Amino acid sequence: MTASSRETKAAHIRHILETEGDAVSTNTQGFNDGRYESVAKLEDYEALKDEARAIKEDAIERLPSLLSQLRETVEENGGTLYVADDAADANDYVRNVVSEADGERVVKSKSMTSEEMELNEALSEDDVDVVETDLGEWVLQVADEAPSHIVAPAIHKSREAIAELFTERFDPDEPLETAEDLTMFARRKLAEKITAADVGVTGANFVAADSGTMALVTSEGNARKTVTATDTHVAVAGVEKVVPTVEDLHPFVELIGRSGTGQDITSYVSLLTPPVDSPTLDFEADELGPADDREFHLVLIDNGRMAMRDDEDLRETLYCIRCSACSNSCANFQQVGGHAFGGETYSGGIATGWEAGVEGLDTAGEFNDLCTGCSRCVNACPVGIDIPWINTAVRDRVNRDGETDLDWLVEGLTPDEEPGGVSLQKRLFGNFATLARLGSATAPVSNWLADNPVSRRVLERVAGVDRRRALPAFRRETLRAWMADRPPVPDPEREVVLFPDLYTNHVQVERGKAAVRALEALGVAVRLADVSASGRAPLSQGMVATARDHAESVADDLLAHVDAGRDVVVIEPSDHALFQREYEKLLDEKRYERLRANSYEILEYVYGCLENGADADALRDGAGEEIAYHSHCQQRTLGVERYTEAVLEELGFDVVTSDVECCGMAGSFGYKQEYYDVSMAVGEELEAQFTTADTDERTVVASGTSCEEQLDDLLGRSPKHPVELLTPVVRTERVSGEPGA
Repeated sequence: MTASSRETKAAHIRHILETEGDAVSTNTQGFNDGRYESVAKLEDYEALKDEARAIKEDAIERLPSLLSQLRETVEENGGTLYVADDAADANDYVRNVVSEADGERVVKSKSMTSEEMELNEALSEDDVDVVETDLGEWVLQVADEAPSHIVAPAIHKSREAIAELFTERFDPDEPLETAEDLTMFARRKLAEKITAADVGVTGANFVAADSGTMALVTSEGNARKTVTATDTHVAVAGVEKVVPTVEDLHPFVELIGRSGTGQDITSYVSLLTPPVDSPTLDFEADELGPADDREFHLVLIDNGRMAMRDDEDLRETLYCIRCSACSNSCANFQQVGGHAFGGETYSGGIATGWEAGVEGLDTAGEFNDLCTGCSRCVNACPVGIDIPWINTAVRDRVNRDGETDLDWLVEGLTPDEEPGGVSLQKRLFGNFATLARLGSATAPVSNWLADNPVSRRVLERVAGVDRRRALPAFRRETLRAWMADRPPVPDPEREVVLFPDLYTNHVQVERGKAAVRALEALGVAVRLADVSASGRAPLSQGMVATARDHAESVADDLLAHVDAGRDVVVIEPSDHALFQREYEKLLDEKRYERLRANSYEILEYVYGCLENGADADALRDGAGEEIAYHSHCQQRTLGVERYTEAVLEELGFDVVTSDVECCGMAGSFGYKQEYYDVSMAVGEELEAQFTTADTDERTVVASGTSCEEQLDDLLGRSPKHPVELLTPVVRTERVSGEPGA
């Protein structure tokens, strides 16, 4: 990405933040809060998710045979099934159906697949009047805008904006002020269109192969009207919507509304086995006709899906049930919506898989970097899709498919593993291990040079590192150097290996020292791993081959300690998350499982020591000290943030915990010029929470490097890692370098 393209993207994002951000944020966070409340009522939530995923896995595995079965059942029911190769093929079929029905007007209920096909545009070429009957879709049709959300397409529009739009376009007799006014006005307008329509087009959330029954899950009654008010019904869906049986619909009906909008069940769950047996309607003559005059066509579209089915990295995309939970739970999407975080049709985290499979890498690459890999969406997804990995895998392909900013800079950098498509910006952040080693070796000169205004302007222009963001200050004495002169613990209760991540070893050395001291105070002997680069940095840039090399080196080193009976203790939550989750994609199964089972986040381990008899008095007494604590998003995803809170409270600290789920920094994301404004917009909520009368004077504590950096920038108060609060009275030590270390 060139400097000018970065500036263009940054300007576009700023515009979205200014014009749509408030509405998108309010609505998506409302949906997300509703999801938490709704799923909490389910005793078997995780079991339902497992069941739903198993059904989708089975259906996609057996898809060709299910399509054959579905063809038979649809034809037995009196309908027609057409499987289209691509969008053009599907459009041609629908156009022929409309033409044979002498259709002058088509009414449509909401259908993402028809958006993907651009069906409206295709029918318009035949002078067919196409009317969207979903309220949000109709608003956007009137405004001539694209949807910004999978479920709530007009989520970016406020009530006032819609009222202004309707007034401008329709000049109503009475002012439209309330939501009820707008809804009733739209209802009257759409009723006129529906009663004069010739063909009805719907989507299909699910289609059962055994009976031909299709499920429509909606919040409005327009889908039923679209089917029953017209004599010809065309249902358009992707081939992935097929499930084996009607009984398989149960977990999806339970989950889809809760996951998407926080409703226990949506307003309308319609199970239709078309052609429906209701009488046909002649609105002009005010007469009922025979039901057997109804015509039904089910159009299932491939459009890249069968290739996705055979693609190891994209296959899980086909499990998607289009609930939008990934969007609603994503901090970045909550700020910018689908007009920035989306492609030709699909939006949010899962959009990368859809757009890569349907439109191609160029489209997916336009917004893919807005996924920071925090993994919150994985827990939110009702079928457990590994959305961060799909984004990472596509990012890797975009890197390989593209052109580097400055080809001469990457010569000799193992082009067989990471071809020249990796941009200079991604090279810089992805090779943080090299920067950290050089930074510490040349500190404090490296820090002065990095903070020089001229250097910052050049760095922003060449590599897109935003000059407004403070850069890390490297320490001359690394944790590894400090540890080399540390005397051993006499008669330890147990022994661990501490993973000295790059920031702990080269930047935030004090938290590393504090971790060592706290563990030693609990009778734990500490060794340092010989490796520090986990692979997180290159993985976040989509440099998968480099990340895999780091993962193999880490596993070689740490598993040798595991073999010797030592637990692995990790300070940085994002690295702990790697060991617990992402390494599954980078290591063979046996090595991954052994490392996952034997690695612990630092406060999780301290908690375990205390629970197993270690003396809490050996740690610092908090004695009512007031703390404002923010946990890392990946801690929350893994469910280990509770250990930090439990330890601090046991030691007597008065803890106020942030309920903001993301600080907005997300590692390198917050440094990038094109995304700096998104990062800071996400952080505003956390800033507000830590500047209240109750939190303004508290010591700010955060578990993750990114969180600490963001809070420092937002508040101007240097946060501490929680382990730094635990450090007991320091015993006499032999150290090198720093006095009082």
